Amino acid sequence: MPERLTPYEIMEKLVSFPTVSRETNLPLIDWVQDYLESHGVQVYRHLHPSEPKAGLWAHAGPMEEGAVILSGHTDVVPVDGQDWSTDPFTVREADGKYYGRGCCDMKGFDALAIWAMAEAQATGTRRPLQLALTYDEEVGLIGADPLLKDAAGRFPRAAAAIVGEPTTMQAVTGHKGGMAWDVHVHGYEIHSSIAYRGVSAIMEGARLIQWANEVNAASAAATPSDVNAAFDPPWSNLHVGMIHGGTAHNITAKDCEFVFSIRLVPGDDPEAWKARIMGRIAEIEAEMQAIRPETSIEVTERFAGPGLNAEPGGPAETLVRQLTGDNARHVVSYGTEAGYFQQHGFDAVVCGPGDIQQAHQPDEYITIEQFETGHGFMRRLLDHLNRD
Repeated sequence: MPERLTPYEIMEKLVSFPTVSRETNLPLIDWVQDYLESHGVQVYRHLHPSEPKAGLWAHAGPMEEGAVILSGHTDVVPVDGQDWSTDPFTVREADGKYYGRGCCDMKGFDALAIWAMAEAQATGTRRPLQLALTYDEEVGLIGADPLLKDAAGRFPRAAAAIVGEPTTMQAVTGHKGGMAWDVHVHGYEIHSSIAYRGVSAIMEGARLIQWANEVNAASAAATPSDVNAAFDPPWSNLHVGMIHGGTAHNITAKDCEFVFSIRLVPGDDPEAWKARIMGRIAEIEAEMQAIRPETSIEVTERFAGPGLNAEPGGPAETLVRQLTGDNARHVVSYGTEAGYFQQHGFDAVVCGPGDIQQAHQPDEYITIEQFETGHGFMRRLLDHLNRD
């Protein structure tokens, strides 16, 4: 039987693969598959339909239903323009911390999950454990849904999913969903001295952005429901974080492009919000075309990810609370792949080592204490799976 690596050794290996979302993750997937299969774990690989990327689903233990899924993403955000003290793709230990791109978000958890899979198989776990690794989470939660669809039925169905985003090992039972669109406003150029005869793409785009401000203000003034009150902020908030357009200060802008997004509290209807947003875009476009029929607003969906609704008393929440001792209520405003697991019928919770404040930062790190806390969680999980 090949040597079983420690969680730290596995994390070192995972971090060494520069799996920035724009690059391939296949060398990492190759390594994980070879390592798990060498220990007798059964592995299925899901291939991206058009890019050199893959997801992975693995099963350790008896071929029966009721497994716990440990899920993480394999991609990381870029290091471009960040001031790193050392090589971001080499784990460095200093000051009680492990530094490296992905140590916190989320190759630290991935390493712990891979360790647990090999341990479960080697020790003959009574109840099964599964692993799901995805691609392209960082660019819009893209890889979870196709992996879940492709892997369905290939192994016995699991009972609960633990998505290991960094929560400092707290049991997060709810998070916001999200939608985003690339908006391209096509205006009509004319000298600014007679701007009324043209259509400024920038100024028309600004109308949509100002509408977002007004909607946010109205939402902030409303009384939130009990479910939404736990979130910060306790409403579905619209946002524009990137914008480009125009050619000169004295010409109406022919083009204006920006990303228009919304983070949705679980109690709100995504389709109703989408209809409201598209309705406002259509109104602005009609007013533009009344001046210049050749103008338009082009909208392309960037991503749409479901929120996570709390399932009190469900197997995932119950298990994580039992293993961590955390009985408080925790929700977050960022999105995770847990919403997709729930959408596919799995009871899901978010729980992993590390602090989200360190994610995506230069000199990203996970404290050694948090990493060891995650290791203890995995040992208790394996003990749980071996009980009668």
